[in-house]
Amino acid sequence: MSKYYELIHGTTMREQAFPGHNPAQSAFPTSGEVREVSEQAAREVTLGLVQRIFLQPSQPPPHMVVFAAIDHGDGCSQIAAWAAESLAASARKASVCLVDANFRSPALPMILGTTNYYGLTDALSEQCGIRYFVKRVCNETVWLLSSGPVAAASPNLLSTERMRERCTELRREFDFVIIDAPPLARYADAIPLAKLSDGVVLVLAAESTRREAARMAVLNLRAERIQVLGAVLNKRTYPIPEKLYHRL
Repeated sequence: MSKYYELIHGTTMREQAFPGHNPAQSAFPTSGEVREVSEQAAREVTLGLVQRIFLQPSQPPPHMVVFAAIDHGDGCSQIAAWAAESLAASARKASVCLVDANFRSPALPMILGTTNYYGLTDALSEQCGIRYFVKRVCNETVWLLSSGPVAAASPNLLSTERMRERCTELRREFDFVIIDAPPLARYADAIPLAKLSDGVVLVLAAESTRREAARMAVLNLRAERIQVLGAVLNKRTYPIPEKLYHRL
């Protein structure tokens, strides 16, 4: 059994649920929400996590969720992009806005093959409506609010009242908002973002994410009464051929 699986299941602390959320159904994380996968299967696992977190008919879904890695290189931006695409495809006619709030190393424009012209930093300093700063990507219902030009002081913008106002506007304009945040083990940037959201999805890298770093991230989030909705263990390598692995 993976040490990350043991870590996640062994961390039991009381959580503050978002309105309408049943912790017994999706407290961090259930065995259905944490799966060990290769990069080739990560898209499938992301779809499954999206269905369990956003599309449960028995409970009101979260509308704004932060995706945060434990450390650099865990693949969080790619997972967040796949989650937005999967959510838009599964929840027909639902609009999804993907927000690049990783001012430390913004990557979503490159992943999605678009530009970073105008974005979140501009929205935090200008008065135009939030729709002025987003661009349509993937399909007709997925939008990107890229980071915009970043500077050394840009991360400080994430904890401002202006950021709170923009998050409120994003909730009003889009059915779902997925925020790509900086890694939790390196920076505190994800904490103020998570407080404005309905919860966090963690992205861990197999054979790379340190057990103690993951444990500390979970404890820090829960100490701030932030709901941890689930996790993806990314970059799993298989000791046997992957097709045979799935038949076991």
